[in-house]
Amino acid sequence: MRVAAGNALEMYDFQIFGYYAAAIARTYFPTGSEFASLMLSLSTFGAGFLMRPLGAVVLGAYVDHRGRRAGLLLTLSLMAFGTLSIACLPGYATLGLAAPLLLLISRLVQGFSAGVELGGVSVYLSEIATPGRKGFFVSWQAASQQVAVMIAALLGMAVVTTLSTDQISAWGWRIPLLAGCALIPVLLYLRRSLEETESFLKRRHPGVQEIMRSLASNWRIVVLGMMLCVMNTVSFYLVTAYTPTFGTQVLHLSSAAALVVTLCVGACNLTVIPISGALSDRVGRKPVLFASTITALLTAYPALLWLTSAPSFGRLMVVELWLALLFGSYNGGMVVLLTEIMPPDVRTTGFSVAYSLATAIFGGFTPAICTYLIHVTGNKAMPALWLNFAAVCGLSAALLVRAPRQTEKLL
Repeated sequence: MRVAAGNALEMYDFQIFGYYAAAIARTYFPTGSEFASLMLSLSTFGAGFLMRPLGAVVLGAYVDHRGRRAGLLLTLSLMAFGTLSIACLPGYATLGLAAPLLLLISRLVQGFSAGVELGGVSVYLSEIATPGRKGFFVSWQAASQQVAVMIAALLGMAVVTTLSTDQISAWGWRIPLLAGCALIPVLLYLRRSLEETESFLKRRHPGVQEIMRSLASNWRIVVLGMMLCVMNTVSFYLVTAYTPTFGTQVLHLSSAAALVVTLCVGACNLTVIPISGALSDRVGRKPVLFASTITALLTAYPALLWLTSAPSFGRLMVVELWLALLFGSYNGGMVVLLTEIMPPDVRTTGFSVAYSLATAIFGGFTPAICTYLIHVTGNKAMPALWLNFAAVCGLSAALLVRAPRQTEKLL
């Protein structure tokens, strides 16, 4: 809990921005076109992910040199600064062009921090895991994020059922962000109580230049790791951050209905991810990845086509839960495999660079890309093709990557 709690805050902040993308668009990007404003808001959401690779390199090297505990404290502090800035930043009507610029800077700080947060938490959990249970331990990194998704959805439901649309656009969307800020002192206290991992203390700690050279010499592993992460990050942001926008702006369902679905998606992920992680400990990582990606390729488009042919709350629930099942199953095997294939001396840096590149190039822009694809084609099921592309990346990498021998054993 002490390790994963700060990781949950990171995901909470990202989810809130995705949930209230339309309200943020009206606050900071007032234009004559609703589509243009929404695209600017979603692009700002995605821009934070562009800083992740830089954060992965800079902060990852810091973690591999100074320690897991110190890195986790630093990333949480940076994330807290970015979140508080967005929660308190006046809109375009008050600051003019400075408002969207400062919003962008705050998102970049969040992205810089997030570049190594997930990797730092995953590596910490993998290094403290008991023998034979590494997949289960590491799965709680992603499982903690699902708690954040659920809390964000609950607060979102409270906001949309209590306040009017005008009130939400004016100031109501800030309430969930301020609620997250209130937890920051507690999370910092929890992380300060962490002990350094025994695995890190036993190893020689390379300098920054040595870490960079090792990272460059292992570029093939990093590229394959990035391809593994594409399926994970695209599917995650598709079923969480994009669901409220898809449900309201594309399917024209109520905000409350879309947030109820998102809440159930978080609960599904929270259940499936640890089960998948434990399963990967028994049957190996690759069989789990093969099953998830192939199933996604076969079912994603038919499922979205069925949903968009007659949109309803029930259909949205069924389809999103199915996609959440695919994400959770894949995540349980993928994240632990990524910690295992990285060389120990650059484990955090390599993991973070691979994941951050996938998120920056593909996953973080998923809401914007899906919105654009639907706009230019008129086909509301187009997000499924984006997910299919991600599944091809994940399947290809799973075929090419050489997993550690102990994870390849069968029942």
